[in-house]
Amino acid sequence: MNIEKRSAGASSSTRTTLPPRGRAWRALAPWLALIACFAAAPIVGAWLSPSGAPQGWLLACLAQVATMIVFALSYNLLLGETGLLSFGHAAPAGLGALAAAHLFNRYALPLPLLPIAGGVGGAAFGALTALVAARRAGTAFAMITLGLGELVAAAAWALPDWFGGEAGVGIDRASGPAIAGWTFGPDREAYWVIAVWCVLASAAIFALSRTPFARLANAVRDNPVRAAALGATPARVRATMIVWSSAFAGVAGTLTLINVELAAAESVGMMRSAAVLIATVTGGTASFFGPALGAIVWVVFSVGVASATRAWMLYVGLFFIVVVLGAPDGLAGCAARQRARLARHGWRRCRAPWLAATSATASAAFALVLAVQWAYAVRFRADDPRAWFATPTPATASGLVALIVVLAGLAFVVGRRAARAARALDAAGEVR
Repeated sequence: MNIEKRSAGASSSTRTTLPPRGRAWRALAPWLALIACFAAAPIVGAWLSPSGAPQGWLLACLAQVATMIVFALSYNLLLGETGLLSFGHAAPAGLGALAAAHLFNRYALPLPLLPIAGGVGGAAFGALTALVAARRAGTAFAMITLGLGELVAAAAWALPDWFGGEAGVGIDRASGPAIAGWTFGPDREAYWVIAVWCVLASAAIFALSRTPFARLANAVRDNPVRAAALGATPARVRATMIVWSSAFAGVAGTLTLINVELAAAESVGMMRSAAVLIATVTGGTASFFGPALGAIVWVVFSVGVASATRAWMLYVGLFFIVVVLGAPDGLAGCAARQRARLARHGWRRCRAPWLAATSATASAAFALVLAVQWAYAVRFRADDPRAWFATPTPATASGLVALIVVLAGLAFVVGRRAARAARALDAAGEVR
């Protein structure tokens, strides 16, 4: 918390030196980048594609990014704004998607309105959660949400008529009414629905985070006793924020339903709750767009790295540990500190520690990947006997070990030098 406050203070002091127009552009830059990413990437993909249409994998990845951004931002309403650590945030997302799927199959709702139904379903479960857990915070709240999440996951197999059993509840996007000639069956049409809803939901969450109610939630997070003494009711504030967070989680779950046309029982499990927790903490809870950055990182691991190696979950865990230890305020907080350092000292003085830190990180990552992939190749050599490092010769094995040791030692030495240079730079700034 102290680190978050210091980083926030540093960034705010930097902002005050900017003219009003510069502050406006800085505030708009993340939104413009988000919209440009969703709008330009399919156009560029279509331009590069021989068929003139964007590749399906590109639209699928962007749709997953959009869905995860809304999911992580909704989770940050609990963790970042109210200080509530939840281990069952997948439950409102999955139940909202299931409710939307049943309504779509029964009443043929227009597909662009489906996230509203999912949001209502998520909010309904959030209200039930608030009745049980809103009076508690900290570890007690975390354990209650863990228990509720496991209850919902167990019910997914006990109530196959509602959850669809192992097959889940599927939908046909094209079976709903067409709007302006769009049937929403093609991936491209469904993608634009998801992208627009991502921007709208993100803007709504941003507006909610700037209301007086959000400031009251911050007060309950920081000092519930004092907030109660000033007339607020902590349990009521927590309950309201739980409902809002669950509603946006239901929207995120429905966007996943639109993307894959399936509401699976696994969508309410612990794995999905852990994914949104990792994404939010990795990105940073002190910045509004921090969870969005963490969502992008999670999709890179779960889609890009997972397609290249079966050890992707190991890399996720190691990356999460490194971020928590090295940057407790997340990637966004680390970026804010570096931006403040650049504004204070200039590019020339920051260049040396940055280059050293980049070299140390690259050496450590290369050594880690080489060791992990070698270990996995030996462990699963029966699945891929052609891998050259699965059965290396003694000379090759000795060379690999030597290379890993050299890279690790280089990362240690250069990393310490980068840390000393950064501390000296900050000390020079404090003296000034």
